[in-house]
Amino acid sequence: MTQSTSTAEVVDPSIDRGERRAVLLVFVGLMVAMLLASLDQMIFSTALPTIVGELHGVDHMLWVTTAYILASTIMMPVYGKLGDLIGRKSIFVAAISLFMAGSVFGGLAHSMTLLIIGRAIQGLGGGGLMILSQAIIADVVPARQRGRYMGIMGGVFALASVAGPLLGGFFTEGIGWRWAFWMNLPLGALAIAAALFFLHPHTGDRVRPRIDVAGITTLAVASAAVVLTSVWGGTTYAWDSPQILSLIAVALLAIGGFVVAERRAAEPVMPLHLFRQRNFCLATGAGLIIGVAMFGAMAYLPTYLQMVTGSGATKAGLLMIPMMGGVLVTSMASGQVVSRTGRYKLFPLVGTLVVGAALALMSTMTPSTSLVVICSYLALLGAGIGLAMQILVLVVQNTFPAREVGTATAANNYFRQIGASLGSAIVGTVFVSRLTDLLAGASTGGTGGANSLTPEAVKVLPTAVRDVIVGAYSDALTPVFLYLVPLLAVAAVLLAYLTEKPLATTIERAPSVRTEPDGTDAVDESRVLATVLD
Repeated sequence: MTQSTSTAEVVDPSIDRGERRAVLLVFVGLMVAMLLASLDQMIFSTALPTIVGELHGVDHMLWVTTAYILASTIMMPVYGKLGDLIGRKSIFVAAISLFMAGSVFGGLAHSMTLLIIGRAIQGLGGGGLMILSQAIIADVVPARQRGRYMGIMGGVFALASVAGPLLGGFFTEGIGWRWAFWMNLPLGALAIAAALFFLHPHTGDRVRPRIDVAGITTLAVASAAVVLTSVWGGTTYAWDSPQILSLIAVALLAIGGFVVAERRAAEPVMPLHLFRQRNFCLATGAGLIIGVAMFGAMAYLPTYLQMVTGSGATKAGLLMIPMMGGVLVTSMASGQVVSRTGRYKLFPLVGTLVVGAALALMSTMTPSTSLVVICSYLALLGAGIGLAMQILVLVVQNTFPAREVGTATAANNYFRQIGASLGSAIVGTVFVSRLTDLLAGASTGGTGGANSLTPEAVKVLPTAVRDVIVGAYSDALTPVFLYLVPLLAVAAVLLAYLTEKPLATTIERAPSVRTEPDGTDAVDESRVLATVLD
């Protein structure tokens, strides 16, 4: 297997056992980091009802999730670009360290405000864990063989989607929910050790990195304004209130400023030429929609299971296992098929349709729906997610040269996380708003009001009062799942127009960059190499 281009030279395709072992060790380190980030997105889902009840902040519940996602979203393009400019290893270690600092802050929090701040700090570091892990794999494994690795990454997400809620429930019912923060410290230390000892990504010699401060700033402002609008609009403030209208204006101005900044920047954090690639736009648009549906649904499923079915926090975590199984099986199976055949277009398209079908079925759930039926719906949801999620990243990475893999991967994940932010915020906003209306004037049995309800408190209420509360939780959430289905239909239409470009069978090494006397950068073409790993 050979390839010849003007900028790439293919070396001997035979790879010795030592090099393969080095790739596997790198991969293990990346999996630890991805597990760390994935666990933290899900671990609070089962602990959340108890946490907000203890800290008297049900009305701020969605911010525990939204703060993390928003912070990580803002940082994703920054980590992607910095990784391309100065190398990924040091940035990777810094991201893990910041994540651990946020865990300490959150573990010591004794109010909702401090808890949310801790989650935001975690997000500032967590945004780099996913992005850099995916980009580093692209540094060491060619796209054709990357499918199986992406499949395993999807399996890690599947594991976290169940292990997170399960651990959250275990801690909540046992040693305390604060251990959802403390457990990150040994895992973070392990991830840093793996990065320091095993991670040696191939990078060119980068000099004088020019940070796109204007682009980063305007992107952060636009992201925050969009999410705040979705969180506050129609609940805290009316849609036509000065606050919401001001946020919309800020978002539009920031987006305009971002476009101007990216046109002028020497090293734009999100280059506008990315959007001239059809596959990037289609995969990224579909990823944003899938993010809305996936995170919007998953963020509140454990709360539904606890409050409506009466399951304890640990049991609610166990009930998420069917979804993990669905993601694990389809993610790894599709990754293997892609690596063997080089065909990939059908998987995200079918996966999107399956997610839509699962959400439609979930909208029919009631307090009398059996757990077996609920679990079957969750398994279907997981199967769809596993087919779509990681393959879309592979499509984007296969569209751009090695020197832009980190930037392109970060941009794709940024929009998916914007979808996650909007999904969590919109579903949470509608859910809380509907719940507040449904419980208005209803008796809460002396529990301190709807703002202090916990699953344990609901269980001991008189049957008549408990039925009202359980019915309100169910009626507040399940219709929202149906609202998401049309979005999945739009994503499926986008994915139908993907161009199935051949997957690269070689790795194009990032070129060395030198600074010319006039201050401009030039690429040293003689140092661009490609290595066949299979």
